[in-house]
Amino acid sequence: MKILVTVKRVIDYNVQVRVKADGSGVETENVKMSMNPPDENAVEEALRIKEAGKADEIVVVSIGEEKSKETIRTALAMGADRGIYVNTESNIEPLAVAKILQKITEKEDPKIVLMGKQAIDDDCNQTGQMLSALLDWSQGTFISKIEFENDKVLITREIDEGLEMLKLNLPTIVTCDLRLNEPRYASLPNIMKAKKKPIEEINSNDLGIDTTPRVKQLKVDEPPARQKGIMVKDVNELVQKLKHEAKVI
Repeated sequence: MKILVTVKRVIDYNVQVRVKADGSGVETENVKMSMNPPDENAVEEALRIKEAGKADEIVVVSIGEEKSKETIRTALAMGADRGIYVNTESNIEPLAVAKILQKITEKEDPKIVLMGKQAIDDDCNQTGQMLSALLDWSQGTFISKIEFENDKVLITREIDEGLEMLKLNLPTIVTCDLRLNEPRYASLPNIMKAKKKPIEEINSNDLGIDTTPRVKQLKVDEPPARQKGIMVKDVNELVQKLKHEAKVI
């Protein structure tokens, strides 16, 4: 069984995001970048499935600028077998990403596509669902557990009411939650080995997909600064302020 894993290069989650002076977006120059955290869980789960003898190849794909190859190399150092890098001239929206992944999936013919539940930069949470619709494959989102049963996949997914268990037919699209596993660190020997693993490069224009954005970003503003709190004498005063000033009770 072949597993396809998607990874995205984003601003590191430990970095304080800063808005550009002209409000055109967030600052990415000279900012630490890393693999999207839920994508790390997807890579880790693919590795565990292979180590359990249920998969024989893990292919990692990333879409974006040239430096996205670094993210692929990280996944290869963790243990993935090879990578596919799709070069795009600018940031593209989830629908275009899903269409590109559709082409890659049809070419690679994996039994399962593992993805992060969402990217921490745009928080769209759309690509996995769109890819499922384009391929007409089953899907399981926000999963915290996955098991295999012959030609079926048993997943546990997190919903507002608690946990939901589903049985999916293969091939399938699965998006991974942070609670699925604890991603491993790449060892130095594996980092060196990753440099020799193949990365296929594809230009998005060669796929015949229109990646023109359909949404125009007008301006990005920082959230308003949090106002200073006030001290109250007792519970009665607190209740009065919540009721008459904040109007929350």
